Amino acid sequence: MLLLLAASIWSWAVIVEKLIDLGAVGRVARGYEQRAAEARTAAELIGPNIAAAAPPVRAILSAGLDERADPHDGIPETTNERRDRIERAMRLALNGELRRLENRLPFLASLGSAAPFIGLFGTVWGIMHSFAAIAAANNTSLAVVAPGIAESLFATAMGLAAAIPAVIAYNKFIVDIGRFAGRMQGLIGRSGALLCRAG
Repeated sequence: MLLLLAASIWSWAVIVEKLIDLGAVGRVARGYEQRAAEARTAAELIGPNIAAAAPPVRAILSAGLDERADPHDGIPETTNERRDRIERAMRLALNGELRRLENRLPFLASLGSAAPFIGLFGTVWGIMHSFAAIAAANNTSLAVVAPGIAESLFATAMGLAAAIPAVIAYNKFIVDIGRFAGRMQGLIGRSGALLCRAG
């Protein structure tokens, strides 16, 4: 039971951390999505100071700017080739940000699937104690059976209490990360066009 309690506390720490992190990332993505739609030049998209941008967008735009500045070994390239190169660099940066956002989510998924079984094991253990108490006392009264039944029900409740929030949070975070990735893909397409045009 202590294992389930520790896992539940750790899962709540992960849940709170991810709620804060993904909430901030979602707000930033919405803001830059609107900014990208209204921008006519790379300077309008990036703003006065790229270092002031929020981490996910800063990493993605910085990758595009770095790739744009790369002379590409002096090899002549078409506008479309240049745009593809810039967007590829930005997608690689996006993949790195997605990996960072997905960090610790496997723990929630594992806890959500394993905790009910750990609780079930505790249930079986508690019922075995009840049968052992009946055999030892040669009596089937409630006073003999109740402690083992209570132990088994508590184990079941602990397993479910650990699993349910973990599963709900995991599913929500996967959806939120998917939305963020979609928004960023749109931003990459628009940014690639603007950065390519910027010469």
